[in-house]
Amino acid sequence: MQPRRFIQCDVFTPTPTLGNALAVVVDAENLAEDTMRRFAAWTNLAETTFILPPEDPVADYRLRIFTPTREMLFAGHPTLGSCASWLHCGGKPREPGIVRQECGVGIVEIDTSDSRLLAFTAPPTKVRPMQQDNFDAIAATLEIPAKQILHSAELENGPLWQVMQLDSADAVLARDSSRVRWPEFKSIGLIGACPPGSECDYEVRMLAPPSGMSEDPITGSLNSALAHWLQVQGRLEQPVTVAQGTAIGRHGRVAITPVDSTTVKIGGQTHILIEGTVRL
Repeated sequence: MQPRRFIQCDVFTPTPTLGNALAVVVDAENLAEDTMRRFAAWTNLAETTFILPPEDPVADYRLRIFTPTREMLFAGHPTLGSCASWLHCGGKPREPGIVRQECGVGIVEIDTSDSRLLAFTAPPTKVRPMQQDNFDAIAATLEIPAKQILHSAELENGPLWQVMQLDSADAVLARDSSRVRWPEFKSIGLIGACPPGSECDYEVRMLAPPSGMSEDPITGSLNSALAHWLQVQGRLEQPVTVAQGTAIGRHGRVAITPVDSTTVKIGGQTHILIEGTVRL
């Protein structure tokens, strides 16, 4: 065991303690995978990350991401929170203004030109029709009337999402998340437009996350996949702001910015709340 720099931060919120918490082991070099898994289970947060020296020569660091039960190829709030933690601890990117993170889906670029609102370039998303049995099970279990479902799809950007766009933010907020749990239901995403003049453009919820909770507070990878889905359908022509976590007392805010016809950036604020060392 040795002391390693450790940070716990809050991601995707303007208000500390109302976002999505993340544990970050900044100095994870030579740490055994079994130890990473045990520590991630012990923190009992949605995700715990471990920053390692890069293997790809273009990367600034390599990131491994664990839930309490499994490793993930990519996740959004761990990407922003880990980058903010690395910079906070003195990390210097090879190219000013851009941090290149190596992870399970390859190299993810993070725009650090605005130190208050880091933004990662959304990795590619595979868009497929949702299988009918999944559609029927989700609609029935969450008691979503057919007339409220505008669009549906299966999205994959590392994680796999079953997503539905409902006809309003209120319809999204009305669903009872306790009805769906992993592994019977796999990572359900709901999105609905907010009324004109609202602070945010969309309300998003992520139900049945693999962390074992009934609902994830704020989910960068889901919003990343949703952004590409909207873009592919020609429904993302300008920057939008997404609210998430409302139903569970959080104040999540995700900035989605289309860059060109195939590129989207996903941004949010990170707050460092706990800083010290952990012996692992």
